Amino acid sequence: MAGVTTRAFRRLCREFGPGGLYVSEMLTSRALVEGNPRTARMLRFDADERPRSAQLYGVAPGTVGEATRRLIGDFGVEHVDLNFGCPAPKVTAKGGGAALPVRRRLLADVIGAAVRAAAGDGVPVTVKFRRGIDEGLLTGVATGRIAEGEGAAAVALHARTAEQRYAGDAAWAAIAELKAAVTTIPVLGNGDIWEAHDAVRMMVETGCDGVVIGRGCLGRPWLFADLAAIFSGGAAAPPPAFGAVAAVMLRHAELLAEDEGEQPGLCSFRRHAAWYTQGYAIGGDARRALGQVSSLAGLAAVLDGIDAGLALPPEARRWKRGHTDGPRPVRLPQGWLGLVDDPTPPPGAEVLVSGG
Repeated sequence: MAGVTTRAFRRLCREFGPGGLYVSEMLTSRALVEGNPRTARMLRFDADERPRSAQLYGVAPGTVGEATRRLIGDFGVEHVDLNFGCPAPKVTAKGGGAALPVRRRLLADVIGAAVRAAAGDGVPVTVKFRRGIDEGLLTGVATGRIAEGEGAAAVALHARTAEQRYAGDAAWAAIAELKAAVTTIPVLGNGDIWEAHDAVRMMVETGCDGVVIGRGCLGRPWLFADLAAIFSGGAAAPPPAFGAVAAVMLRHAELLAEDEGEQPGLCSFRRHAAWYTQGYAIGGDARRALGQVSSLAGLAAVLDGIDAGLALPPEARRWKRGHTDGPRPVRLPQGWLGLVDDPTPPPGAEVLVSGG
């Protein structure tokens, strides 16, 4: 969710689902410790944003511990989520992200360092990870047990392997397996929640304690209102007509412009526009125009020219948005699989990366 879960988008999502927990973009622990200005900008929170939740990437226990302390002490963070799910080759090739759970001792040391750094302030640390490297090397259950043993407050499983990346179906049975193995802390499920009823179905089928939303909210921040409704015994609303979508698009663009400046904010908004309009028959000219907007007035003009009554076809409700690439062989450091109990941080792994 790099470049997506900015302060502006989190605020928009909170307007639809004020009871949810909305996590920041992924932050690199090394960059945070070194005082990287871009990382500091990513840690802006609204005054009423509670709890303040930050997603952290790191591979060296000392750096992760110090980054956790700074998140809490310098930025008022009230929840830290450790991300061991990133499948990007530039990350896994250095032993980070989804590759790190292979190194069980190092993984435990990283999680333990964050938990200890947060304990004095009572800040919970949660851990997100994937099923494993590939079908031949599944690490999900072991990772969950390690996190539980090191004092994590909860674990979340993206039910795909690193090799799958974002392709194919999430294997929800792996969430059930993790839930059976990790019994003292909540287990959350992630993967293929495109509509609110998917969350209910996942919890029924797997027994998990809650869900994590990723790509499902891209261009659909009202998903959080649907989730609130369905979990309180109500019903999700039907997909909105395009006029309602256009109003949300304008609101999102205004929030980005407020945070980043009008032109940079609208440039950031362009990919969101593609997600908002996916499935709606707005026409090629409108899509091209939305891909070039650079002002709020320009965006409003394009949206005014689109039929507000356009409906989302039923078959488009579950079209995937965001990353869809994969499967792809996972790049790992040479000899990585032969030293699973090596506690040494991999050289060069703390690069300035983001992903999840």
